[in-house]
Amino acid sequence: MDESLGAHIDGRSARFLLWAPRSDRVRLHLLGPPERTVSMDRVDGGYHEVIVEGVPAGTRYDVELGSGARRADPASRSQPAGVHGPSEVVDPAFPWTDAGWRGTALEDLVLYELHVGTFTPEGTFDAVTPRLADLLELGVTAVELMPIAQFPGARNWGYDGVFPFAAQASYGGLDGLRRLVDACHQARLACILDVVYNHLGPEGNHLADFASYLTERHLTPWGPGMNLDGPGSDGVRRFFLESALHWILDAHVDGLRLDSIQAITDRSDPPFLEELGEAVHAAARKAGRRVVLIAEDPRNEPSVVRPRKAGGLGLDAVWSDDFHHALHAFLTNERAGYYADFGAFNQLLDVAHKGVAFTGQPSHYWGRNRGRPFTGTRPEQLVVYAQNHDQVGNRARSERLSALAPFEALKLVAAFVLLSPYTPLLFMGEEYGERNPFHFFTDYGYAGLASAVRGGRIAEFRAFQWQTEIPDPQAESTFLGSRLDWERRTEGTHAALLRFHRTLLSLRRFHPALQTRGPDSLEVEGDARLRVLTQHRQAPGARILVVYHFGADAQDVSIRMPEGTWHPVLDSSEAAWGGPRNAPIGAFTSDDRLPLRLEAWEALVLETQGDR
Repeated sequence: MDESLGAHIDGRSARFLLWAPRSDRVRLHLLGPPERTVSMDRVDGGYHEVIVEGVPAGTRYDVELGSGARRADPASRSQPAGVHGPSEVVDPAFPWTDAGWRGTALEDLVLYELHVGTFTPEGTFDAVTPRLADLLELGVTAVELMPIAQFPGARNWGYDGVFPFAAQASYGGLDGLRRLVDACHQARLACILDVVYNHLGPEGNHLADFASYLTERHLTPWGPGMNLDGPGSDGVRRFFLESALHWILDAHVDGLRLDSIQAITDRSDPPFLEELGEAVHAAARKAGRRVVLIAEDPRNEPSVVRPRKAGGLGLDAVWSDDFHHALHAFLTNERAGYYADFGAFNQLLDVAHKGVAFTGQPSHYWGRNRGRPFTGTRPEQLVVYAQNHDQVGNRARSERLSALAPFEALKLVAAFVLLSPYTPLLFMGEEYGERNPFHFFTDYGYAGLASAVRGGRIAEFRAFQWQTEIPDPQAESTFLGSRLDWERRTEGTHAALLRFHRTLLSLRRFHPALQTRGPDSLEVEGDARLRVLTQHRQAPGARILVVYHFGADAQDVSIRMPEGTWHPVLDSSEAAWGGPRNAPIGAFTSDDRLPLRLEAWEALVLETQGDR
């Protein structure tokens, strides 16, 4: 029988294991039918356990602590009545059809981030499945789900989850998640899950009744930090390690995106994140699968992805906020908040060539030097994007880039992200220029908490100097207004943008020069006066040159061209993509420089055969 935390059935018997060192005695309440109360045995380490006969899947239960408080199981796999209701015993069996699936290699990942609740009108795991064919046709290789651990109410981004083992009931629970993951694998798509191990949400969070999960020694933007290095931390570490393994082994997900790891303060040796990486990778190897761990960390700290033997944490990849900030600030001229450090053309060169802009330089926003060079790492270990849930939703009006930049610029941005040597990420709807915003929304049951969130949003936006009314996160209309409009993708410029994304991703997948990511396969040049940047990518027998024009007006330029006969492969300004250029650019031979007329916000992809 399973010996991990929580409730596990084997036949008609169920084993319950609870970590509650703050309680001398614990009674298990089985809510039936029939309803029963059973005393749990206290064992070493502050654990309480009991094996009970005749407990089928679907049985609801809670625990009574020595204080008399009745609580759900912190390691509950199911909370059908929400964060304030009892836990439910789940059936470990599932009719998986993915026995031949082995996962997707990091270098082949093209991530598509989506929020289950707003991706479809139904807002469930099952409703995502019919759209997987669209994503496969688009050319992405992995779905990345925003957090789905049980949160208060039915509307939330997921970062206020309270039960790190339980899939959100309103989305379809654990079986709904497993059906979606199985369908992803049938479509040859990986499924990556966003998890939050730096804090838990405030509503329905009763972990302090059980053990020292939190500590005032480490503070986060959300309150006390996780106790991963103090007295009692062994149980806390076990709790979150088992949560990660639950998603990998019981739900078959192909990787985890670890939220804001800079907020995890941990002075232990080895640190929790290193232990997490080792445990997950070992479990994946044993199962014969590829599993990736992707960190969110704005510090530009390469040790996150360096191997453990080289003194790193051994995680697989990390998000690059620099890539987004450099691109967004240059396109929109926004300079407030974290954009204060960005907007220079040379930063576009930096992120095009290195994936990051700050490698130790002074940061005005951070008030100190930020970052280190990502030497000894591979390009695919940086995840890059023009948009994500944070950069859209954490704006006062939650505008997408499609509302802030002209149509031609959206195609330029798509090429800049998708033809880079890094791991690209698209945010749901970006591929067709979705116009609906993606607001921050909540469904708290506590009036005081809802009011505090409203005030916190207003205070947060002061640094960005956004002078506008902020939509009420608690209003259902805020949530409903964030849903994708799937009909839009078939209309006019939206349809052209979708086809353009498909073509870019096909190029990325099949062109040998874009498949090669070695240190000598990329050259980047730029002219700040002309706002022109070029990327030269090469593989044996094939070369690609991408010309990016970040100017808002058409102009004549002279581009240094490597020797060869060059053929246009893709031109964002052509009429076929809704652009202003009626006559396509023809082939030409160059041994030095080439005069070109570039349209506003143009991305031009050229190829030649042979080596330099």
